Amino acid sequence: MFQQLQEKIKGKGIKIVFPEGTDPRVLGAAVRLHAEDIVEPIVLGNKVEIKQLANEKNWVIEGITLHDPEEYQAMDQLIEAFVERRKGKNTREEAIELLKDPAYFGTMLVYTNQADGMVCGAVYSTGDTVRPALQIIKTRPGVKLISGAFIMVPPHTNGQKLVFADCAININPDAQSLAEIAVESAKTAEIFGIDPKVAMLSFSSYGSAKSPEVDKVAEATKIAKQLAPELTIDGEMQFDAAIVPEVAVQKVPGSILDGQATVFVFPEIQSGNIGYKIAQRLGNFQAVGPILQGLNKPVSDLSRGCVEEDVFKVAIITANQALNN
Repeated sequence: MFQQLQEKIKGKGIKIVFPEGTDPRVLGAAVRLHAEDIVEPIVLGNKVEIKQLANEKNWVIEGITLHDPEEYQAMDQLIEAFVERRKGKNTREEAIELLKDPAYFGTMLVYTNQADGMVCGAVYSTGDTVRPALQIIKTRPGVKLISGAFIMVPPHTNGQKLVFADCAININPDAQSLAEIAVESAKTAEIFGIDPKVAMLSFSSYGSAKSPEVDKVAEATKIAKQLAPELTIDGEMQFDAAIVPEVAVQKVPGSILDGQATVFVFPEIQSGNIGYKIAQRLGNFQAVGPILQGLNKPVSDLSRGCVEEDVFKVAIITANQALNN
């Protein structure tokens, strides 16, 4: 998967900003991305500390763009653009302080087209990564919320890649939000070469159980079909009915998915988070993400437990999002 994604963006000059440049996992990934001409990294942080880290690791950072928000020469332009974007919600004085924060600074580089996307979250929390994106980049027209999807890569090279959502952002989405997550997740699948067949998951299949939770997923399925009638989408259904054809015949006879779903929309974040980690730890799937969906421009959130390879791969995914934006 990643070899194909690399080839799509290699040499195209896609610029990805990394706000956590003094973290060895982040700088190491940026060095590799630059050396292999996959993306053009923009690394943020104290330049002395970044160069010292590079020297300690024997990394070549020549040719990589480094910016220190504390010393940025064009900060006045960024401040003006930020104040204008916030439309009175922040004063100039507040903007000056906020843009000293590399996450806000990096988000403004994306907003002002000086970068094509951002990868953050090795040090920052999800909230601190997402907040600037929501305030500055904002969601695409017609999209009310962002959501977090994982690309689940199977342990065998000939296995089917899957999309799990929302596993990261929305705690308990209502039916409208769940439908929106389904549509955005299908778009994510297409970007990464996955034929989107969307299952709206529940503990019930076609009304086998009765509860408000089941009603929510059934309603979300109807709304999603109205939002994107071209999509292959069905629900509500249990996970086994979504992915095992023999079970689908018994539990959801006549389903358009035929037990071959590739995109799984969980009813709330608890089941989504638990589900992807079960697949990761017991099924040996590689969980890549979370990929933030619904933004005007791509911003990706890392796990604070990530390793350099995770940063490298999420940057490749972010660059592919930018290419398809």
